Amino acid sequence: MDENVKLTPDMFEKLPDSEKNNEQIAVEAKTYLQDAWNRFKKNKLALIGLVFLTIMILYAILGPILSQYSYDQQNLNLQHQLPSAAHWFGTDKFGRDIFVRVAYGARISLAIGFSAAAINLLIGITYGGIAGYFGGKVDMLMMRFVDIIYSMPDMLYVILIMLILGDNPFLAIIIGISITAWVNMARQVRTQVMTLKQQEFSLAAFVLGASRKRILFKHLIINCMGPIIVSVTLMVPSAIFTEAFLSFVGIGINAPQASWGTLANEARQLLERYPIETIWPLAAICLTMLSLNFIGDGLGDALDPKKK
Repeated sequence: MDENVKLTPDMFEKLPDSEKNNEQIAVEAKTYLQDAWNRFKKNKLALIGLVFLTIMILYAILGPILSQYSYDQQNLNLQHQLPSAAHWFGTDKFGRDIFVRVAYGARISLAIGFSAAAINLLIGITYGGIAGYFGGKVDMLMMRFVDIIYSMPDMLYVILIMLILGDNPFLAIIIGISITAWVNMARQVRTQVMTLKQQEFSLAAFVLGASRKRILFKHLIINCMGPIIVSVTLMVPSAIFTEAFLSFVGIGINAPQASWGTLANEARQLLERYPIETIWPLAAICLTMLSLNFIGDGLGDALDPKKK
């Protein structure tokens, strides 16, 4: 530029507002959860599973409330009725409305499934996180205890707890399932934490003076919530199946209370004469477990950053 040329304000033009953001990329800002939800919706089977599970939860809550029958109301004049306008699923050998009993059974089965999954989530995250973060002798001792628990059959723990707490089978089943089911969660969390604690963001938090508790729960655990949530969705059908099996063999929920396993066991005794009574509890168990598995697969794809 010629040194003799003087710059004056008249030589500059103000840039119009319409051209100020030409270099800005017009992409809608999304949070991690919004992006995961958008990807989850693209999985049709996972979306169908979520809709069915929502309907089943509403059915369990509202079914017994809106119905004129109770789960233990007997009418021997209406034994083994076929589905009708008065009894949508028919009646059982005592004349009890099967529609209400399946809904009441959904309350028990779903409550056991979600309660056991929540307890296992809490224990597994805490135990596995501590073992993975501290490592060394702490990790060795904690994981040897896990190996001892894992070496025993799961059903043995459940049956022993059922014998001890037989007066409260609902609580006994939850405790029995929770004694061992957290082991796999703890191992998974431990592996994730051991990998993440060596990365830069963890070291940066330590250098800045963050406490070990904050680093573990605010940085490491949060960054491995994707696989954890997927595992939780798979814990629920496992707990439901365990409860159904125990009730089916007669050591779970006792009559007149109804769980899906109890209803299947009662209908099995009359399978040859009234096979339709077996369909309802078995369909509820199978479809609920299938929907939860679909949801788990959908969450696995939606929460995986590698599949963005």
